[in-house]
Amino acid sequence: MTVREWFSNRIRNDVRTVVQKPAEWREDVAYTVDGMRRGTIDPLDVAKTVLATLATIVFVFVLLIPVYWIFIIALQGEGATLYSTDSAGLIPSQFDPAAFVWVIGDIAIPGAIVGITIPFTDVEFYISWPRIVFLDASNYVDSTSDFPRYFRNSMFISFWTVVFAMLMIVPAAYAFSRREFAGRMKLLYGYILFTQVGAGLGIASVIALYTIFSSMGVTNNRLVLSFYYAAMAVPFNTWLLKTYMDSIPTSLEEAAIMDGASPFRVAWEVVLPLAKPGIATIFIFIFLVGWMEFIIAQLILSPEHYTLPVGLFSLIDEHNVPWGQFSAFALVYASPVVFIYMFAQRYIEDGFSFGGTKG
Repeated sequence: MTVREWFSNRIRNDVRTVVQKPAEWREDVAYTVDGMRRGTIDPLDVAKTVLATLATIVFVFVLLIPVYWIFIIALQGEGATLYSTDSAGLIPSQFDPAAFVWVIGDIAIPGAIVGITIPFTDVEFYISWPRIVFLDASNYVDSTSDFPRYFRNSMFISFWTVVFAMLMIVPAAYAFSRREFAGRMKLLYGYILFTQVGAGLGIASVIALYTIFSSMGVTNNRLVLSFYYAAMAVPFNTWLLKTYMDSIPTSLEEAAIMDGASPFRVAWEVVLPLAKPGIATIFIFIFLVGWMEFIIAQLILSPEHYTLPVGLFSLIDEHNVPWGQFSAFALVYASPVVFIYMFAQRYIEDGFSFGGTKG
């Protein structure tokens, strides 16, 4: 199965689950009502469940109020302000999507002209298709932001941060969890020390980092910055994944070895599939390192390679902040993190129930 087929199957299953949820809820309600009529379900238990659900909904609503407020500010147009109750309220007086259009820009499929030459002949012909526009930003705003460029830079850096970090973390976590070798505990405690070095040195480490990057001539290299982010993510996440692998019963590996599996197959087909919840967790943490980091990115990169956090900060003027555009930019910037967490949530939830597995 290819990666594309795997993703398409996941998306198809998620869509099917969302479509089937209302029917499942209706069946649950009908089952509960029928059980109370027959006396097999205690109404007090149902009342407790309903009250707990309502309390959870209220709690989540309170947590989402700041996000909702930012969303309302983004819909108030150019005159939006964060400090005046006239610009926004719990129920907004106007909806102006211009700030989001300014952030996203045109939504279109680019046109192209492709030349094709028939081999061993002089025959050449061209295939062209027009640019298909779904949203023309010029109809709503005079100009658009540099969000697409910032987004590409952030995706590039985050992708390679995850790749570099995973290549170092997964083998190291497996070795620390399943192998005994000389200096193992010293290396583990060294990892803990490395997690504290950056926080302890503070601004001195930033100055030293900039000096090293300048002397090597890589102050504007996104790939080098990705490698630096990956190195910063390795100590903590190696400890985290190693701790999770410790909870996987060794009897499963012993059974695979008795069946003739090689050490590589044991690690690839037994340990790693069972470690998916832990891997999904560190994936989120590693991705956030490349996606959210601001100070080093602003220090190292030039404007054409700015990431989304630096681009968001650049909207702040000395005397004025365009709160509508700032809020829309922030919401669109944060949305990929939400989608990634929702995608990895199933694996994290599996990890919570893994402790009940018997070896």
